[in-house]
Amino acid sequence: MTFRSLALSNIRGNWRSYSAFFLSSVFSVMIFYIYAAFLYHPEVASGQIMAASKIRTGMVFCEYIIVIFSFLFVLYSNSAFLKTRQQEFGLFSLFGMTKAQLRKLVIYENAAIAVLAIAVGIGLGMLFSKLFFMALTVLLNLNETIPFAAPIKAVAMTAGGFFVLFMLISVWTALRIGRTEIIDLLKAARKPKGQLVFSPWLVTVAVVCLGAAYGMALIMTSGTFILLALPILVTVIIGTYFLFTQLSILLLRFIQKRSSIYYKRTNMIVFAQLGYKIKDNARILFTVSILSAVVMTALGTVYIMQIGGKQGMLENSPFSLAYSEVGLNTHKVIDPEELKRIVAEDGFKIVREAKVAGVLMNNYAIGWENDEPNQKDSDALIISATDFNKLAAMTGQPSVHPENGKLTLAQPFGSAVKRNGVVKGSINGKEAEYEISGLVDVKVMNWLQSNYFTFVMDDFSYVKLLSSVPEDKQYVMYGYELSDWENTAATAEKLKKLVPEELQGHIDFRRASNYEEMQETVALTLFIGMFISLLFFIASGSMIYFKLFTELQEDQAQFKALTRIGMTKGEIRKIVVSQVGMVFFIPVIVGISHALFAMKALDNMLESSNWFYSFVVIGIYIVMQTLYFLVACSSYMKSMLRGASA
Repeated sequence: MTFRSLALSNIRGNWRSYSAFFLSSVFSVMIFYIYAAFLYHPEVASGQIMAASKIRTGMVFCEYIIVIFSFLFVLYSNSAFLKTRQQEFGLFSLFGMTKAQLRKLVIYENAAIAVLAIAVGIGLGMLFSKLFFMALTVLLNLNETIPFAAPIKAVAMTAGGFFVLFMLISVWTALRIGRTEIIDLLKAARKPKGQLVFSPWLVTVAVVCLGAAYGMALIMTSGTFILLALPILVTVIIGTYFLFTQLSILLLRFIQKRSSIYYKRTNMIVFAQLGYKIKDNARILFTVSILSAVVMTALGTVYIMQIGGKQGMLENSPFSLAYSEVGLNTHKVIDPEELKRIVAEDGFKIVREAKVAGVLMNNYAIGWENDEPNQKDSDALIISATDFNKLAAMTGQPSVHPENGKLTLAQPFGSAVKRNGVVKGSINGKEAEYEISGLVDVKVMNWLQSNYFTFVMDDFSYVKLLSSVPEDKQYVMYGYELSDWENTAATAEKLKKLVPEELQGHIDFRRASNYEEMQETVALTLFIGMFISLLFFIASGSMIYFKLFTELQEDQAQFKALTRIGMTKGEIRKIVVSQVGMVFFIPVIVGISHALFAMKALDNMLESSNWFYSFVVIGIYIVMQTLYFLVACSSYMKSMLRGASA
């Protein structure tokens, strides 16, 4: 028997253990190839597909993530394989195999797995790349579908890069072989587990770090993000690690002292073995928890940003179409009747309509309390309380009731601290000065040329002021809210072309086009990030699956002994499901906890509440993890029962 045939025989014999590692490697290769096939597609590389530049940088970034993650995943998998095969290597050494030959055998095995994973991954990548290109065609709003292509450079980069990656790790792990004596290798599987111990100090560190991280997340705002982001990340990582290595043992000790729980039916066996499983798998459970939190937080953030982005557009642009002009009925910007005709012609309805006349204050200066007025070269707008409150009622904003003869400043994102002041400026060529008695954070009209600072005046004082300004110098704002506004970008563009070039600054027809751009960006981000998230998800599940099967022989021996004293297959099944379920879902629960606090911090920064959307993302993740658990548990159970009954 040659080394090549022996390596292939070892792979076939351990295929159930290799399968999760192999499939994860195949998925990594497939995703890397699909992204590379797009990046090196002839029409993308030549610049014929201009829209591709929107996502090119994101895909290159994802390629780096895949390579780094694949390196760490393969490194972990190979290290774990070496530990589980120590007894096998001891037998080989006992039969006369040298250290160099052992290393050669390991390299052959890894080379075979690498070649097979790369070939299958690239093959599946070519198969699914056409679907990927079709989806990108829709998301990029291209007129023609991106044609199928299998760029030689993408194939060479994927095959060469991953083969080098596998071989570098294989050589590094092979060099670690042979440093242990034969007797130690042969006894590796029989070494006692030892007693479960924990350090009270490290338990305290776990509790303090997690408590501090969650506390900082609860109080974090957009202003404190830079200050708190790194401390939260560091304390979460430290706290999670000691949660599994120290705090989990303390919790199991607590359960063992609860006789009503610990000695109930098969719970003693479940918790006794679970302690050692958590101890042996602490690092992998820690890794899966962090990965779970990253996946849920990333997807939840993009999802929430999409919902929050739409809400922000509605707040910043209360009307789908808005414009302003000087003169009560001049219609120099656009004729309202023409606007209505085109809107109706395109199949849309005007569900809200507003027209408000105001007075411009030129070169205004605002002084708060004891501060000197700060001169501005721009204009501010004064409107009546009645007109302002009508707009407020249309857009769902609170009404304003200014004091007699005084002004209330309506400015989005205004500081609630500065409430009293004075404003000076020129109205119709005459100097004017008014006291400011209030400040409200309200926006009832789109930002146009002169209404960023909008002052609200009581009706009696406003009528007196308006009578001093001729109609041809009054500042008039128009607003129209359209039905199905999300699809009115083409209509808005058509209307924009009717506005003279020099008056383009007086209009705001951008809401629909901005929404389309945001939707496109979010869709592309979700589409690209979905594959990376799936890679993380599959790899994290594979780590747990792989770790279960590396301990299979030991578990089979234990359950075989239990069957001899009368334990039934049903009881074995219950124990296995309980243990595997805890190993699968404990890191998910920890990850969900981290993700929820991260979502809360995001809510604080956005000054909104998006818990519903957070739970949607978490629910999807739980469903996917449950499906993975059912598949892994079924496979593990069959192997367990087969070994226990042998």
